[in-house]
Amino acid sequence: MSETSRQIPVAKPVLDDREVEAVRRVVLSGWVTQGPEVAAFENEFADFVGSAHACAVSNCTTALHLALACVGVGAGDEVITVSHTFIATANAIRYCGALPVFVDIEASGYNVDPELIETAITPRTKAILCVHQLGMPCDLRRIVKIGKRYSIPVIEDAACAAGSEILWEGQWQRIGKPHGDIACFSFHPRKVLTTGDGGMLTTASDEYDRKFRLWRQHGMSVPDTVRHGAKQVIYEAYPELGYNYRMTDLQAAIGREQLKRLPALVDRRRALAEKYSEHLSGTSGLRTPSEPHWARSNWQSYCVALPSRLDQREVMQTMLDRGISTRRGVMNIHLEEAYAGADTHRLSGSLGRSVAAQERSVILPLYAQMTDDDVALVAEELLSIPTIAAPTTAPPSGASYLPHSG
Repeated sequence: MSETSRQIPVAKPVLDDREVEAVRRVVLSGWVTQGPEVAAFENEFADFVGSAHACAVSNCTTALHLALACVGVGAGDEVITVSHTFIATANAIRYCGALPVFVDIEASGYNVDPELIETAITPRTKAILCVHQLGMPCDLRRIVKIGKRYSIPVIEDAACAAGSEILWEGQWQRIGKPHGDIACFSFHPRKVLTTGDGGMLTTASDEYDRKFRLWRQHGMSVPDTVRHGAKQVIYEAYPELGYNYRMTDLQAAIGREQLKRLPALVDRRRALAEKYSEHLSGTSGLRTPSEPHWARSNWQSYCVALPSRLDQREVMQTMLDRGISTRRGVMNIHLEEAYAGADTHRLSGSLGRSVAAQERSVILPLYAQMTDDDVALVAEELLSIPTIAAPTTAPPSGASYLPHSG
């Protein structure tokens, strides 16, 4: 195939004059750090997901750190999670002085296998940190049951999952309600909702929310907004160790406009994912993602698993040469140099599926501004790579596209 006439990025945020005007409003107000826009964004986000509380922070990594600290994770503790996720998930555990315990992903997707969580629990387990990978909800129903059975808090790394939904007790509910104890979101430009950078914690707990708000602002006893509006002189105090994890009003103003867009953005991404599946499903050896009956993804990413005969890098380079950007499958933290030491993590069983997913998966372009023709072009270029279309023995119906561990 010849090179495409245009460049197709892997992702692209949706921003226009509405966000520009929102920032202009804040700049002219004279209050640009954490203030009234942050408070409004928090209230609107809490309403959107159906949570009692939402607390805005500087990014999802700081959200994860606060969440883990809030449930009591500390030095010498263990937190069960996956290696098959962005490195920040495990880094936040180590910030607390705790040890990430990695379990493998499910056979048919990219989320944690709930069957393996229980076997990883020890007397040192202080939390379960599950990930809604690529926007696809993980099996919260089973994970939350395990957490309750052992009295272990469940924290959701919902970095990619703003706008995703789960069928919960017969009703569709948005990720972030939360269904575990705390959910943490990212607003990085690769996410469906962006503030440039930023994060949010949602929880039903008044006490957790109080701690988030104290710790995100250096542990200061009096918020700037209260001190600014006071009619009497107030001296703040610092009763606890805190951090500078605040979101700015500039970011929050963008977030408020993005939140208005979010339902339409999710609808468009779902339509694009369906188009991808129409073009690619049934291709011998190429496995496309699918939703469980109890999940509705926001399709933050559309990730396909390549036939084992293909070289991932060669496929990605071929696509790039044709003007189409892709990304490799989600990383595995335990394979990174920062986690080479025995004191940095513990493996619970084989991570064969996780490693195979990293080595054999490719994330295709998906963003709301794509047209149906763009999707058709990406699919056409992918399928034109000779060895993808080559016949091979298809796995039995329901078989995993990833090798089973052991």
